[in-house]
Amino acid sequence: MKNLWLDIGNTRLKYWITDNHQIIQHAAEMHLQSPADLLLGLIHHFKDLNLNNVGVSSVQDQKNNDRIQRILKTLNVPIIFAKVHAEYAGLNCGYDNTTQLGIDRWLQVLAVANNPQQNYCIISCGTALTIDLVDGLQHLGGYILPNLYLQRDSLIQNTKGIKIPDAAFDQLTPGRNTIDAVHHGILLGLVSSIENVMQQSPRKLILTGGDAPLFAKFLSHHQPHIETDLLLKGLQRYIQHSRQNLSKA
Repeated sequence: MKNLWLDIGNTRLKYWITDNHQIIQHAAEMHLQSPADLLLGLIHHFKDLNLNNVGVSSVQDQKNNDRIQRILKTLNVPIIFAKVHAEYAGLNCGYDNTTQLGIDRWLQVLAVANNPQQNYCIISCGTALTIDLVDGLQHLGGYILPNLYLQRDSLIQNTKGIKIPDAAFDQLTPGRNTIDAVHHGILLGLVSSIENVMQQSPRKLILTGGDAPLFAKFLSHHQPHIETDLLLKGLQRYIQHSRQNLSKA
């Protein structure tokens, strides 16, 4: 059984094709604020795969999601858009207004939070650095910070007379030139923020996203676990629970 899983973020569209739960295709492309147009260019490829189901995580607004859904309907297979719920699969959402929580964060929490005895700190190192805390099956809320590159870009735009070219975020030592001082300072700020959160109470640290290995390097004493494709795992769990509910109805 072949399924298509879509993660439509603010800047990128990712997709996975699975066959009996094994990933057989995976790609990510910038959608330049027009995910539906990018999807139009992919839809013929998807049609050739003879898919059985489609699961979607999208942070886009309703207008864009409606257009995305119209395009996907041409596949003539069941489509489920994941949504944030106050309670889902035993997991309680920590937001008072569930519409304010990004579906990507909710699915990442849903992917791992299934043990009432385990507390988690789940960090996504993507376009933003998001931190979500979970005690057992209770999501507590979290934090959102600009990532490494957003902070650097902001500094470049707002600092007159100082040129800050790209360099590696690879050290926490004091910079001995402006370029290193900027990069080491930004990284130190984010690592320190994570350390502060982890000191609130002991919990298992989960890292995901492209910069997860970098942060794991400086948080090794917390024994972080890097989860690749965490959103996909959460989306799969969401769809599985949704189907179970439908079968009981």
